[in-house]
Amino acid sequence: MADNDEITIVLADDHAVVRAGLRMLLDAEDGMRVVAEAGDVPDAVRYTRAHRPTVLILDLNMPGAEGSSLEALPQIMEGSPDTKVAILTMQEDPQFAREALSSGAVAYVLKEAADSELVEAVRRAAAGDTYLNPRLGAQLAATPPAPAGPPDDLTEREVEILKLIALGHTNAEIGSQLYLSTRTVESHRAHIQQKLRLGTRAELVRYALDRGLLGD
Repeated sequence: MADNDEITIVLADDHAVVRAGLRMLLDAEDGMRVVAEAGDVPDAVRYTRAHRPTVLILDLNMPGAEGSSLEALPQIMEGSPDTKVAILTMQEDPQFAREALSSGAVAYVLKEAADSELVEAVRRAAAGDTYLNPRLGAQLAATPPAPAGPPDDLTEREVEILKLIALGHTNAEIGSQLYLSTRTVESHRAHIQQKLRLGTRAELVRYALDRGLLGD
């Protein structure tokens, strides 16, 4: 039996050399264990259903899908609803990151930065948080927001905090950026969740993306 605190991982990438390197990186971390590897989308779906891992690391472009691997997310979530999905890709276009997060993934990591970012992304995903490559996050944040007022009775400050939540920032990081105490940020976040009737960070991310709060 796996330890309750152990982060189990299914690693899906169509390049065996990439999988081997990432497996060494992840297995070397305390509390992490790769339980299966997949080289195409059908195997990624099958192994995720079989092992029900904490996190699935999914290459954005793999054999077995007509478009991107994101097409398989509904199957994956249906078969293993508690598994968090981290997208690993060479695609630096923020639009791909936006699409991945709005499809239900909670992390978006560039392959070029995997050595330094993937472990953190997996830990955040396992904790129910989001992770977005910082450079892409900055590009999304710099994009002008859609020309609309605060939705669903959110205040301007709540919209501002919601955007930062969607970009993967912690409460402490948001407080530092906005010169607020962590407790004040937590209070704003509670009000946001109450107004929107959303319970998880992933739901808040999807809401922000669907409403165009991160820009076009």
